[in-house]
Amino acid sequence: MQFKFKSLVIASAFMAAGGAHAVTATINQGESLAYGDYTISGLSGSGTLTFSQDLLDTLNLGVVGVSGVLPATATIEGGAGGYTSASAAAPVLSLTGNGTGPNISITGVGTAGGATQTVTQDGVDAGVANGTGFVTIKDLRVDLLNQDVYATIVGDNGVGTQSDVKVWHYLNIVGDTTFNLDAIIAAGGTYTAHTTLSNLQIYDTAFQYLVQGTNLNDFGAGALSGVNNGAIGYGSITSAITVTVSKTATPAVPEPSTYALMGVGLAAIGFMARRKAR
Repeated sequence: MQFKFKSLVIASAFMAAGGAHAVTATINQGESLAYGDYTISGLSGSGTLTFSQDLLDTLNLGVVGVSGVLPATATIEGGAGGYTSASAAAPVLSLTGNGTGPNISITGVGTAGGATQTVTQDGVDAGVANGTGFVTIKDLRVDLLNQDVYATIVGDNGVGTQSDVKVWHYLNIVGDTTFNLDAIIAAGGTYTAHTTLSNLQIYDTAFQYLVQGTNLNDFGAGALSGVNNGAIGYGSITSAITVTVSKTATPAVPEPSTYALMGVGLAAIGFMARRKAR
């Protein structure tokens, strides 16, 4: 987790003053930040979107193809018409959080890449689509405050590219969303947070893009709409994110005797200046 704050000057001022004000920060991969008395670097990790069995059953019904979108890595078992599992692991590019002193609360996660669902003539022949088409869901952005997942949707049949679409609302979260920089240092300086968001429920706008892009007919759209009613909706997102933290050396504070000597020196300089002015 390499941390780069949107308001770096303000953040530094708060931290230097030891204030209790919360500072909002955006953390980008490939960067390092001096945050108060800390240096934070080495963001790495991934978020994996795993399709639910109900979604797989719907894809199998429509003989819908599934493929990964780089830089995400897809793991798919079975084939169109017979998937047994499907997931896409995407690298984490950024984090957003609130910091107060050494305490950080993560409020957002951004990843790159995703997955594409494609309907071919086989889907048309299966009676679930009016024609061929595809939809890609990529570059997820998780809003941990409101439990929403945003993404870029690229689709056929007039969908085009739709940015920052609210795709899913997740119902459950398990894992780490807060951490303490001092505790990380005390434990060796490296920390990996594991989090699982489950029961993804699709929003209406995103659902319409899926239907339009893949050219589903009423039967196909009806089957897809039922996925929200399943035990875990569209599936889950599991992440593992690692950060390295070190403490910046604090300048030595002069002893009281040093201050006394400095005072004597300044007094002597003042005395000599007055004598010259006479």
